Amino acid sequence: MEVTLLGTGAPEGLPRPDCPCAACACAVGEDARAATALLVDGTLLLDLTPGAAFAAARAGRSLGGVRQVLLSHPHDGPAVEVPAGLPQPARVPDGRELALLTGHRVRAVAMDAGGTGYAVTGPDGQRLLYLPPGGAPAGLENGSADSYDLVLLDVAGRADALARLRAVGSVGPATDVVAVHLGHDVPPGPELRRRLAAAGARAVPDGTTLTVGVYEDVPDVPRRTLVLGGARSGKSVEAERRLESFPDVLYVATGGTRGGDTEWAARVAVHRERRPGSWRTTETCDLVPLLAQDGPPLLIDCLSLWLTDAMDAVGAWDDTEWAAGGEKALRERARELTEAVRATRRTVVAVSNEVGSGIVPATASGRRYRDELGRLNAAFAGECEQVVLVVAGQVVVLR
Repeated sequence: MEVTLLGTGAPEGLPRPDCPCAACACAVGEDARAATALLVDGTLLLDLTPGAAFAAARAGRSLGGVRQVLLSHPHDGPAVEVPAGLPQPARVPDGRELALLTGHRVRAVAMDAGGTGYAVTGPDGQRLLYLPPGGAPAGLENGSADSYDLVLLDVAGRADALARLRAVGSVGPATDVVAVHLGHDVPPGPELRRRLAAAGARAVPDGTTLTVGVYEDVPDVPRRTLVLGGARSGKSVEAERRLESFPDVLYVATGGTRGGDTEWAARVAVHRERRPGSWRTTETCDLVPLLAQDGPPLLIDCLSLWLTDAMDAVGAWDDTEWAAGGEKALRERARELTEAVRATRRTVVAVSNEVGSGIVPATASGRRYRDELGRLNAAFAGECEQVVLVVAGQVVVLR
């Protein structure tokens, strides 16, 4: 089964007409995208968009053999003209299956928002799933179906849809996940590709033809990632984004609660509101046992507060205790942590502050903390497949 992507953009396309934003200004060449539409084996068209016939011609395809046109979502604006020779577009009721004379079977998938998803099975058994923009499947059950060979969905806008599909086994390690419905809310170019790769997905240019079931170079999600950054740099948002397409994430908050500190409570509330509802949270600095256990991905936020707790425990703020064994004890704790990271089988994303580039602390204890955090960050990074630095919300890949 072959799928030609006549467009891969949001319904309004990319760039948007008359939009002055930076994402639209950069959307040129392969990063310019028409509204998403799929041509399956030259016979099934999923979503009819303006200029579909010209898009097919540019991709070396013809719409002359199309026998069924299905719409996945409401099309705003003027009605799209149906090219001569094409059947009138239709939508399949949720849960119903349509059998085509070509041997394709199309089942309508109910969504949690407006629109219809389509699960297509080819004559030889290959399976693809196409979801409309802004939607996620509703009513999924564990083990309800084998994994799809190809899934096309709004990864950037609804990462939780991908998480749901992974949770029930519909997306497996060999599933080719392709992002569609790409608009100006996500940056084009290398930054888009980096974000998608972190979710195990990819983007392709308009006009690309994919062979369903043939092995593709599916991005490998880094198993251990360290996200560094300064205050309010966006490092926690970046860390959360890396795991939002995975189910059952365990969020490890190392800061704990601080009774009576309203400013700290407000910070914690903001973080909680950002997390997907399926995530669980534990407040602890005892990271080694968690890393040793099997289980869902861990998001550790953050190593800076873990270090504060560890330095409190060894008396690092007192020069006498520090010299009498506190320094050695802290080094041992850091070694145990990094060894646990090296041995863990879990997916781990950890956040830490990068404080070594700022003002030199005025106190000896402040300088000690800065130095120890620099050592901890370096040791932890040495055990990670990927290390990134977030500056003003922009991600710089260090490894």
